[in-house]
Amino acid sequence: MMLRSFLGQCKRCRPTITQKPTLAIPFASLSSSKTPSITVPVSDNLHKLNTKDWLSPNQVLKIFSNLKDPESVISVLNQYSKRKDYKPNEALYTLVINQLAQAKSFDAIDHVMERIKAENNCRLSDGFFYNVIKIYGNMAGRIRKAIDTLFDMPGYNCWPTVKTFNFVLNLLVSAKLFDYVHEIYMSAPKLGIVIDACCLNIIVKGLCENGNLQSAFYVLDEFPKQNCRPNVRTFSTLMHCLCEQGKIEEAFGLLQRMEEDGVDADTITFNILISGHRKQGRVKEAMELLERMKLKGCHPNPGSYQEVLYGLLDKVMYVEAKELVGRMICEGMSPSFVSFKKLIHGFCREMSVDDLDWVLKLMVKQGFVPKMGMWREIVQSVLSRNNTCICSNISEIVNS
Repeated sequence: MMLRSFLGQCKRCRPTITQKPTLAIPFASLSSSKTPSITVPVSDNLHKLNTKDWLSPNQVLKIFSNLKDPESVISVLNQYSKRKDYKPNEALYTLVINQLAQAKSFDAIDHVMERIKAENNCRLSDGFFYNVIKIYGNMAGRIRKAIDTLFDMPGYNCWPTVKTFNFVLNLLVSAKLFDYVHEIYMSAPKLGIVIDACCLNIIVKGLCENGNLQSAFYVLDEFPKQNCRPNVRTFSTLMHCLCEQGKIEEAFGLLQRMEEDGVDADTITFNILISGHRKQGRVKEAMELLERMKLKGCHPNPGSYQEVLYGLLDKVMYVEAKELVGRMICEGMSPSFVSFKKLIHGFCREMSVDDLDWVLKLMVKQGFVPKMGMWREIVQSVLSRNNTCICSNISEIVNS
């Protein structure tokens, strides 16, 4: 597979995994936890488990749902397993595992998973394992265990869907374990996974975050070879990486390629480009993009305007910034407190009392309260102009 060759070229030294000691185990090594010893007394309201009356699955679920102490789950499960009508199902195991996760008894979850495999009396769905993997990865921080669970699914007579596979990939990218991303990706055929666009997007994201932009573009060329089409998220991820590296022209060129491929840019795409231009001080181009996105049917959001506004303020273009603030208010958007603060600072420096009065009133109407330092600067600016006509206005604003 071509993807393996260029992904292999971009591999760096293996990351030092410090989240949990188990993550330092080599990828092919699987570890199993010992059965935890939990001896929590069962409350009296569980007397039904001691009766000979036949319990329906819903009655069993109700017993477990009413447990006040999550750490008693294992004891109750052991008690239930001794009954002749013991017949666990996916709903029960899901409830048990979620209760153990709530109690942060992650070793006990390991025990339950081993028990399920040993008993082999319950058919489980991909959704069940997705939940377990999510608990291991997000709540427990046991990414190694999340990987092991993915590969262990066939042992439970359940094959992962691409959704679960992609969740593990994204989990690794978020943890910046890029070498493991490569290994999991290459294991897709063994797990019966058909690669989709979401999977390739995760690879692109991982390579971009790892600084391997060239390899990320190789993956872009790999899409048609995998019978997939890049989407707006693919291009936006690449554009963001290009802008972060200051390669604005390349990012803009990618927008053209995107349009040629029949992929419509969205508001996020334009916001990335606007932000990239603003960071390089190219405010004029950022304003042009703001108008261009409207022609493309994309509606600017507060982030679109805010980036342009910051650019104008950075360039000390206070008159233009004031006009944009008024435009934002008319369209139902509220500029940030920092924007008002910078605008007030600018008009104080220019001693533009009328503009200062306008910004102050608008700021208060938007629910922001000028801080003492801002008032001090305003008063000093007004007094330095020996202008008393604004005093009544300041008093009005203070009392409002």
